[in-house]
Parts: sequence; structure tokens; C-alpha cells
Amino acid sequence: MRNFVLAPLIACAFLSQAAQAADLLQVYRDAVSNDAVIASARAALTAGEERSVQGRAGLLPTIAFGGSNSRVNASSASYSTDYNSNTYALTLTQPLVRMANLEVYRQGKLSVAVSQAVYAQAQQDLITRVAQAYFDVLAAQDSLAFLKAQEAAISEQLASAKRNFEVGTSTITDTNEAQARYDLAIAQQIAAQNDLDVRNAALQQIIGKPPGMLSMLRPGLKLTAPVPVQIEPWVNSAEQANFGVVSQQLALEIAQREIVRNRDGHLPTLDLVASRSRTNQSGTSLTTASGTADATSVGVQWSIPIFSGFAVTSKVREAIALEDKARSDLESAKRTAAQSAHTSYLGVNSGLAQIRAYEAAEISSQSALESNRLGYQVGVRINIDVLNAQQQLYSTRQLLAKARYDTLLAGLRLKSAAGTLKEEDLAQINALLQQ
Repeated sequence: MRNFVLAPLIACAFLSQAAQAADLLQVYRDAVSNDAVIASARAALTAGEERSVQGRAGLLPTIAFGGSNSRVNASSASYSTDYNSNTYALTLTQPLVRMANLEVYRQGKLSVAVSQAVYAQAQQDLITRVAQAYFDVLAAQDSLAFLKAQEAAISEQLASAKRNFEVGTSTITDTNEAQARYDLAIAQQIAAQNDLDVRNAALQQIIGKPPGMLSMLRPGLKLTAPVPVQIEPWVNSAEQANFGVVSQQLALEIAQREIVRNRDGHLPTLDLVASRSRTNQSGTSLTTASGTADATSVGVQWSIPIFSGFAVTSKVREAIALEDKARSDLESAKRTAAQSAHTSYLGVNSGLAQIRAYEAAEISSQSALESNRLGYQVGVRINIDVLNAQQQLYSTRQLLAKARYDTLLAGLRLKSAAGTLKEEDLAQINALLQQ
């Protein structure tokens, strides 16, 4: 008998565990593993990190092994030559004075930093994309739930209107109005269900699998203003720490070093060259006897550029123009980041004000609905008044939920614009959810 009692309990435990809703952090970690955009950014970072190695290669020695194999056959009226010659050489070249290579090495390290900044920006974009898609699904779920609740309320009002019409206490107009509102609610539910499916598909595109059930925000949630409260620190941080600005600052420094690198094309170069060669010769030669000869040489090799068809001068002018472009791009990035911080900051504060207003409107709408229902029962209100009050209440609740989502998203975008957005910020929002 005991087993018959335990079996349903165990089954219910497994079912509740399987039906547990995923929260925002779980969805984000799925996105980190499966999102194609962040995977592309990760691969780009891995490729970009090789720039430092490639730049350093110009300062390190190069070792080459080569040779030649030839057969010589020559004859004239006075002599005849016929021999095989095989030569092998191992050569080491170490740059001693190559200023352009030094600039390439420095540019390589800066390029790595650019790749890291771009990847950091991609990580922040992933956080905001996941949060946007997550809250879009919640908003679509809320819309559908409110419409279903509104349908239930209208259905109840429709049944009441029909009863009152049958007993002669109301006109057919009340029934027709309730029926029209009921039909409209059904049509709106169809559109809301389609919108929910679209939002789920958008989230699935990011996380690589169907999202399933999602945790909702706790009811009666109270949101706080961003810290610091003033806008100036946010704007200043955006102009300095935003990863788009950081990458453009690095791009400007790379462009400045490109000018130096091209100007170094006028400078002499000096290399240390060492080689070890062996020559095998067999046959008849007028100048060299058959056998093997080894040779070792160590020395320096230098070159002084004199004229290259104005190519170096042209490249310098090109690099100067590209530096001007990089400087303008940096200024544009700063302005964009500052504007984004300003817009997001206003969005947070505006959202908090809207939340307070909608909370007050929800209370008022609830009171208005109760008053209209009572008035309808005693005959001082008509059916359309009750229906309007119901619609206003559910519309206010939907707008209140949407304002909360938008305010949380604006807070994330504000931190992203300031260059401070991290996974910990997503965890703080995740703590506001309930299963």
C-alpha cells in the first residue's frame, strides 16, 4: 500500500522538476555556448591574437635551407667540360636595424588590443540581445495572458447581459456590445499568440534551442534609480571606457604608427647574415677539381634606399590621410557613446516614472471597475461602462509590465554604453525573477 502512495508523489516530483522554468542567467549561458554571433566574435578574437606573433616575427632571425642541383656540359675546339654540381646552404638572417619592422611589431600588439575590445563589445551586445529577447517573450506572454483574462471577464459580462435580457431588465444592446467585445478579444488573442511564437523564435535563434518556460518578474517589484544618480559620470565613462571608443582609440594609434612605419622606408637597413654551404662536384671541370667543398660565412648586409619612384612619399601621405580618418572616427564613436548613455539614462528615469504612474493607474482602474460593476448591478451604469473599465484595467496592467521590462533593458544599455556591463549585472536582474 505504501508503494501506491509514494509512486504518485515521486512522479509529481519529477514532473515539477522537468517543468521548472529557465531563468535569465540560464538562457544567457545557453546563448554564450550556442549563439552564432558571439561564436564568430570569439573566432575573430583568436585570429586577431595572432597579429602580435606575426609582428614579432619581423624582429626575429629567419633560417632557410636551400640548394641547387645542376649538370654542366660545355665544349669547344680547345676544351670540353662535363660535370655535376650539387650545392646546399643553411642561411641565418637576423635583422639588426629595421625600424619599419619595429613599428609593425608595435602595431601587432595594438591590433590584439583592438580584437579584445571588439570581443568585449560583442559580449556586452550578447547580454543586451539576450535580455531584449527574454523580456520580449515575457511581454508577449503577458499580453496573451491579459487578453485571456479579459476574455474571461467579457464572457462573464456577456452571460450576465444575456440573463438580464431574458428577464427583461436590460436591452439587446448590452448583449450585442458584450458579444462584439468578446469577438474582438478572440481576434486579439490570435494575434497575440502569433506574436508570442515570433518572440520565441527570436530567442531560439540566439540560444540555439526552444526556450521553453521562462521565469517571470516577481509581482509588485520595485526598481531603483541607476547609481550614480547624476548623468555626467555616465556620459564621461561612455566617452572613455565604451569599447567602441576604446577600439577607435587603438585604431588611431595604429594609424599614427603607420605613418612612422612608412617614413622608415627612407632609412637604411642592416642585417646579420651567416651561412654554411657544401658543394659536391663530380666530373671534369677546367676550374674546379671533383670533390666536396665546405664554406662558412658571417657578415653584415646593409642597404640604403635612394629612389623608389616616390612610392614611400605617397604611402606617407596616404597614412596621414588615414590618420585623419581614424581621428574623425574616434570623435564619432565618442559622440555616439555619449548619446547612447544619455538616451539610456533618460530611458531608465522615464521608465521609473512611468512605472509609478501605471501602478497608481492600476489601483484607480481596479476601483473604477468595481464601481462600474456595482453601478451596473443597481442600474446606474450600463454594460458598455463595465466593458470599458475592464479593458482599461487590463491595458494598464499590460503597460505596467512592459514599462518594467523596458526600464530594466534601459539600465543594461546604460551600463553597456558606459563600458561597465558584465554578467554580474545580468545576475542582479535574474534575482528579481521568480519560478
